[in-house]
Amino acid sequence: MKKEVKSVEFGLEKIFEGAQDFLPLLGTDYVEFIVGNAKQAAHFYKTAFGFQSLAYAGLETGVRDRASYVLVQDKIRIVLTTPLTAESELNDHIVKHGDGVKVAALWVEDARQAYEETISRGARSYMEPIVEKDEFGETVRAGIYTYGETVHMFVERKNYTGVFLPGFVEWKSDYNPESVGLKYVDHMVGNVGWNEMNVWVKWYEDVMGFVNFLSFDDKQINTEYSALMSKVMSNGNGRIKFPINEPAEGKKKSQVEEYLDFNNGAGIQHIAVATDDIITTVAAMKSRGVEFLSAPPQSYYDMIPERLGEHRDMMKEDITELQKLGIMIDADEEGYLLQIFTKPVEDRPTLFFEVIQRMGARGFGAGNFKALFESIEREQEKRGTL
Repeated sequence: MKKEVKSVEFGLEKIFEGAQDFLPLLGTDYVEFIVGNAKQAAHFYKTAFGFQSLAYAGLETGVRDRASYVLVQDKIRIVLTTPLTAESELNDHIVKHGDGVKVAALWVEDARQAYEETISRGARSYMEPIVEKDEFGETVRAGIYTYGETVHMFVERKNYTGVFLPGFVEWKSDYNPESVGLKYVDHMVGNVGWNEMNVWVKWYEDVMGFVNFLSFDDKQINTEYSALMSKVMSNGNGRIKFPINEPAEGKKKSQVEEYLDFNNGAGIQHIAVATDDIITTVAAMKSRGVEFLSAPPQSYYDMIPERLGEHRDMMKEDITELQKLGIMIDADEEGYLLQIFTKPVEDRPTLFFEVIQRMGARGFGAGNFKALFESIEREQEKRGTL
């Protein structure tokens, strides 16, 4: 049985058949980062991004090789994990990649079935199904590798009522700054090497049952100096979207090449988090020290009414406020969206975040690509990596 996936971009409506229902995904369960100092990283994400303390596992809970802090904001859960011993394999991940995403966990109804279905279709095993129990019930988890050393963990929690997972305890803290209004993970973007995008597109189609519902080539994503190509993969219900980027030939080094150099291979480049009020969210994040890419030029904002077309009358935001904060806007046949990108959140120019507000649009801001990548190139030039 196949499902239809409907997509709109550049004013064209397309219907794709092919998203299969053998792997029903309920949503993003959590995103796990491997970091050098989880305690300090947790303080950063609480202070700057408005996350709240949720759960903890470490020496005090009987875990001897790592410490993990779980943070929450609305439907977003992030796990920050650091190794505690020199022998831990997590050290190798940090040395090779720096702080970054290791696990993109997916919430499923049946983790065993999800694992068996994907393994039978060619996935490489990361972790066979395990049952974890405590006084609040049980969870089942299993994992497979995707590009690079990134993992998709299948999480089944229908028989569990605890704070996060067995082995974790509630993390009580007197310090819980207010939320900045982030709601859920909209999508996660992966960067892969030269000529590898279509390999991983086929992997998501064959192994995960996803469909490629948007594609951008180097004629659409380019500047004077660099270019890249991208394809967006989505599961059947549209709750999980994984765009995949690869470099393209240009005069200078693209942002994808820079990422691959400093990450030492493929991995998750950025996480897009959704908000219902991007102006309030971004203003709050800026006031807390989050650094964003520089704003497009005046001419960009002068053209907004024209670029919105038929949607200009539904726009509620003040263009002056958008320009002040550097927020970009784009439209498709179904509505418009607003988006902005942080600078890398650590010293290696790898992982960053996107803040996005969808006002009906289901695209990814294709009209903003040129302005966005020119802004990234200005940062690359400062780093000497362009």
